Amino acid sequence: MSSTTDKLKGLANEAVGNVKQGVGKVAGNDSLVAEGKAQELKGEAQRTVGEAKDGLKPVADAVTGRK
Repeated sequence: MSSTTDKLKGLANEAVGNVKQGVGKVAGNDSLVAEGKAQELKGEAQRTVGEAKDGLKPVADAVTGRK
């Protein structure tokens, strides 16, 4: 996956997770709140992977001689 794809999927998962948490709190559904939190954390991890790929690309290009 490209860094942009990782970041976009991460942001989407974070947003959906936050919505699930909000709905779960309003509905009094602790299971939905927990599911939303898990999805939010998954999204944060995906976004972090995308940002790390962006940071490592210049290093990899320098090592391989690419520009």
